[in-house]
Amino acid sequence: MRPASASEPQAPLNRPMVGVGAVVRHGGKVLLVQRGRAPGAGTWAVPGGKVKWGETLQQAAERELLEETGVRIRAGQPIYVFDAITRHEDGRAQFHYVVVDLDAEYIGGQPQPGDDARDARWVAPAEFDTLDIHPRTHELLTALFQPASR
Repeated sequence: MRPASASEPQAPLNRPMVGVGAVVRHGGKVLLVQRGRAPGAGTWAVPGGKVKWGETLQQAAERELLEETGVRIRAGQPIYVFDAITRHEDGRAQFHYVVVDLDAEYIGGQPQPGDDARDARWVAPAEFDTLDIHPRTHELLTALFQPASR
């Protein structure tokens, strides 16, 4: 059996893939990207991507952020974990990621869409309800930016 070439479709893995995101806050805003590819093309999300074999979550987040936005970060600890599953019309899973969002410290750089992002920018909490953000990500961001109870 010969290996599939890069242009041939791959069979599903029949197991979830690990994705990582980085929640980067700076100046009262959070860094978000508008996804350019499936799953979720056109929606706004915490930047990130797939964890490569042999990478830690932190290494993957730092690499992905630089590739996707041009922003340099220092990735910290996990702050949110969720399943991202999209299905075919017949109910079969099309994509299944277990996403681990990490807290991240902004080091430098200006957001520029790269890699698979259509757009990348700092987003103020007042804009969260005006953008098409995945419900689980919206929930996380709202909680993180909620004013402290008095």
